[in-house]
Amino acid sequence: MPVRHERSRSIDQRVRVQGHPVDAYPALPPEADRGSVRRVTVVGEEVLRRPCREVTEFGTPELSALIDDMFLTMHVADGAGLAANQVGIGLRLFVYDCPDDHGIRHVGHIVNPVLDLPGPGSNRRLVDDSEGCLSVPGATMTVPRTDHAVARGFDKDGNPLVIEGTGYFARCLQHETDHLAGHTYLDRLSKRDRKDALRQMEDQREEVFAQRAIKAAHLGR
Repeated sequence: MPVRHERSRSIDQRVRVQGHPVDAYPALPPEADRGSVRRVTVVGEEVLRRPCREVTEFGTPELSALIDDMFLTMHVADGAGLAANQVGIGLRLFVYDCPDDHGIRHVGHIVNPVLDLPGPGSNRRLVDDSEGCLSVPGATMTVPRTDHAVARGFDKDGNPLVIEGTGYFARCLQHETDHLAGHTYLDRLSKRDRKDALRQMEDQREEVFAQRAIKAAHLGR
């Protein structure tokens, strides 16, 4: 899921890491500083259509390295969230570095997430807003999402996590959890809007790929 540029993470913001407030945090997360860039999968590839497998081994060097690589790949692609199948790995895991609508930057990862959304009898509010996807490069469409979401899962060491999101961050949690079920935001569109998004992607994808390559080169990756 792409970053919203009008809510740039480069400005002075409050930050929550793995759901906990911190006094200061670098623009490039430490995980990204350790990682390597991986290729982002593109809509149409089979790995994006398959439900992801549960992670069963925690605390491994392989899982830590995957998370590091995903953070850097997300940063290079100017993303706010990235699921493991977007780098070709069919595991239930995503990373995020995403602002909410109150200027709070949320940074972290979550493994085997289960999403809780407000029920119809609650104060549920559906918001129509622009949404894109790093696996649908260059396309944006309006998608309705609830303005509140809670993801329950684990960190890479197997410790329980509860991550609550509102506004744009709630949208991010829903978008990335959809990926882990084998869905993209295109699946939430009408046939006509889906065709429009795919046309946008065809027109913009090479420019998007070029910008990612420039950013990776700038970081020496």
